[in-house]
Amino acid sequence: MIRDVIVYILMFFVLVLTQVLVLNNIELGGYINPYLYVFFILALPFETHDNLVLVIAFLLGLTIDVFTSTLGIHTSATVFLAFSRKYVLKLISPRGGYDFGTTPSLQSMGMSWFMTYSIILVLCHHIFLFYTESFSFSQFFSTFARVILSSIFTLILIFIVQLFNYNPNARK
Repeated sequence: MIRDVIVYILMFFVLVLTQVLVLNNIELGGYINPYLYVFFILALPFETHDNLVLVIAFLLGLTIDVFTSTLGIHTSATVFLAFSRKYVLKLISPRGGYDFGTTPSLQSMGMSWFMTYSIILVLCHHIFLFYTESFSFSQFFSTFARVILSSIFTLILIFIVQLFNYNPNARK
């Protein structure tokens, strides 16, 4: 239990530092902005209480906002992601339910489940983030292009991180 908490705290700091020091400096043509920090919310265990997920998302988003001076945009988008997570988990729940002590990962849930889970939540986050940032529908299609391209790049990074921990012999 304590080991898991320490691992999640370390993951929090590694993802925030990676986002702030590396990924925030990547902007390809103004359309691709990778946001790997959302992986932290995606990777929380299934049995994490919904209110705790919201508090963690608030702290994560606030931390990113402090380093990027974005006045709450990341905080609100990350809290929206955490709020959506509960409903997405119910929507794509396997027949037998989720096993206690497991985390949403490529290893524990399989490729198709994890892809569905990740794509839905990353799109929710990015749509909320980019449309809140532009706060206008006058540039609807250019903002939508940013959402799609940034989501694709973020998902690629999430799958790369997942592949570092993947062991095909250890699956269920």
